[in-house]
Amino acid sequence: MAATYLLPNPKCLSSFLTNPPSVSSIQFTQLSFLNPLDHKPHSSRRLNVCTNAKKKNPWLDPFDDGEDPNMEYGSLFADGKQEEDPRPPDNPDNPYGFLKFPAGYAVEIASLGLKVRGDVRRCCCVISGGVYENLLFFPAIQLLKDRYPGVQIDVLASERGKQTYELNKNVRWANAYDLDDYFPEPAEYTDMVGVLKSRYYDMVLSTKLAGIGHAAFLFMTTARDRVSYIYPNVNAAGAGLFLSEIFTPDSLNLSEGGFNMYHEMVDWLGRPFRSVPRQPVPPLRVSISRKLKEVVEEKYKKAGAEKGKYIVIHGIKSDSKASMQSKGDTDSLLPIEIWAEIAEAVREFKPIFVIPHEKERENVEEAVGEDASIVFITTPGQLAALINDSAGVITTNTAAVQLANAREKTSITLFCSEEKGRIFVPDAEEKKCTIISSKTGKLADIDVGAVKDAIKTFNVSLALV
Repeated sequence: MAATYLLPNPKCLSSFLTNPPSVSSIQFTQLSFLNPLDHKPHSSRRLNVCTNAKKKNPWLDPFDDGEDPNMEYGSLFADGKQEEDPRPPDNPDNPYGFLKFPAGYAVEIASLGLKVRGDVRRCCCVISGGVYENLLFFPAIQLLKDRYPGVQIDVLASERGKQTYELNKNVRWANAYDLDDYFPEPAEYTDMVGVLKSRYYDMVLSTKLAGIGHAAFLFMTTARDRVSYIYPNVNAAGAGLFLSEIFTPDSLNLSEGGFNMYHEMVDWLGRPFRSVPRQPVPPLRVSISRKLKEVVEEKYKKAGAEKGKYIVIHGIKSDSKASMQSKGDTDSLLPIEIWAEIAEAVREFKPIFVIPHEKERENVEEAVGEDASIVFITTPGQLAALINDSAGVITTNTAAVQLANAREKTSITLFCSEEKGRIFVPDAEEKKCTIISSKTGKLADIDVGAVKDAIKTFNVSLALV
């Protein structure tokens, strides 16, 4: 009988070792072991050590049931959100600065709560994809700033994705690195690992589906929290050993989730923590610099348009990488012939055709006429500035629709299917967006008449404004 009572549940034992009980619980435990006859085998009186909290990464510790919900923290550790960084700012006259030292080298400055509460002073976001995917990550970056006051956020993205962060004032540094290259150059790979390691991040977030290779890349950054999406199949085997938190998407293409493609990560970032309530997800917003506005204003004035008196037309079919499509919707560009037919319905305003490459200028002039207003724009910052000064936008499912929503501009968006429109532009009416979808599932078969009818009401509503 005594041997039976001395074999506790393995899960209970793990929680007992990681979360020591209070003094009263220790006394009760000793009495139970000294008097085994008083403890019935099927009694409801059990040690209050086992918890039903959410399991952490099962790859790290199969017996870890999470934090003990009954654990009480005294006044030794500050509660609530983290405070602003108490360390002095950089000294421009000092070549070494004040903040450029490794974590733990000045423990008298960094508070103990930084470790206990899981505070994040420096965070790196590793974003896979192009302009569209990086643009949709903006709410998550704002959520980080709200959840961890004073955090410094850096970004690692593709060359096209890096251009997006001229619209985000919350990002300190943005580095270009091809995350989708399965066989990177060894020199570039090791150099980037060294760059990330030397910045001493507290947290690294990755939206690239991780196998054991990408997980090892994140592990070598030596960040305390390594959070990433993983493959939903066998390619994820072993990746969890190098990560502290993992998310499994529904498909191999994360972009198919549309506007809320990062909902698992955003839900985890905004989770309630002790006395800190759940952090709400902020809306998509972009900031445009004065220099960008001046450059773009010169462009559209040269095309014969005036501020607030033109309509942006975006989504002309081209093989250029500057088309700003989403990887979750490859059928999102229309030939110029269809756009020319649609532009005929624009009356009160001047249509401006945005081309992603200069070679498309001749095609537009041939289809629309030599007097067509054409603006050559390749960066998301210039496109945002052009949309900001416009009266509205007519576009397919490109980054233009999200930029119009971010600047609260009226828009008409053309989708290849009704499902794509619902996924990429949720709550379209609140965002002043009119969705028109093709009935055949192909964008080229879209009803031009329905688009013209929408433009008529579009013209009237804008004229009243």
